[in-house]
Amino acid sequence: MPAFGFHASHEQFPPSVLLRLVSAAENVGFSRAMCSDHFAPFGVEQGESGFAWSWLGAALARTDLPLGVVNAPGQRYHPAIVAQAAATLAEMFPGRFWLAVGSGQAINEHITGDRWPSKPERNARLCECVDVIRALFAGECVDHRGLVTVDQAVLWSRPEQPPPVYAAAVTPETAHWAAGWADGLITINQEVTAVRQVIEAYREGGGAGPVLLQVHLSWAADEATALRNAHEQWRTAILGSDLGWDLATPAEFAQATAYVRPEDMRAHVLVSSEPGTHANWLRAYADLGVDEIYLHQVGLDQDAFLDVFSARVLPELV
Repeated sequence: MPAFGFHASHEQFPPSVLLRLVSAAENVGFSRAMCSDHFAPFGVEQGESGFAWSWLGAALARTDLPLGVVNAPGQRYHPAIVAQAAATLAEMFPGRFWLAVGSGQAINEHITGDRWPSKPERNARLCECVDVIRALFAGECVDHRGLVTVDQAVLWSRPEQPPPVYAAAVTPETAHWAAGWADGLITINQEVTAVRQVIEAYREGGGAGPVLLQVHLSWAADEATALRNAHEQWRTAILGSDLGWDLATPAEFAQATAYVRPEDMRAHVLVSSEPGTHANWLRAYADLGVDEIYLHQVGLDQDAFLDVFSARVLPELV
């Protein structure tokens, strides 16, 4: 069975609340945690977006959990800054931090005012950023001129062992491409056959590292509440990457999802009031051979979720 982790949703909770929740997750048996690095939430109903890097330092100090972050270097972040931030966490907390990188979403990156590139250009920029980050981890003096520019950068404080750099990928095409440079893969829940195709593409491309899966789920004491929470908090998940990656503001996401019905959410979020149903869904993903599964309860009642899943779901998956 994979290890099970807690997803700390910066889009939905103040950083102080997330710090308490990640500690609570550790106390009830989750063995790791992760977060995403956002500048803005997807919707005003979510209403938060703390700075992930500040929070990660506090969370690593507060808990003994391994933690990771999904980040997009190249526009909002210069890759040398990402390397410095990651190296600092890895030096302070050896073996407990991982970095996953992707090509980014306009909702976070547009704030620089720079042109939002096409997907192929963003992928090429990401490859350059990964090369820069790894060279800095290795102690090199980096000069680079391309889609990103680096001038005589040296990382003075480095960990003995650099953190792994995983690839964030949703499609088989991206997973296959990322296999050539990533230390591992992180993807999100889709139909089991779709997730299998993503993993197979990564392996067929030569990817030998661990596979991580983030699962969006909605549990509540009754089915109607679980479905309502999924719709209110995470209906933007229904947008495919071709559109969702290019929308720039929560208002644009609201317009794009105005006609999404609650029942439409079941194809994108695991919605059920039955812990046993969630255990069965998670077992099907585990059977794909993933190494780590991170649970994102999209509803706001995180404490009840932790209580129920630690008592009635995770024990079924050992």
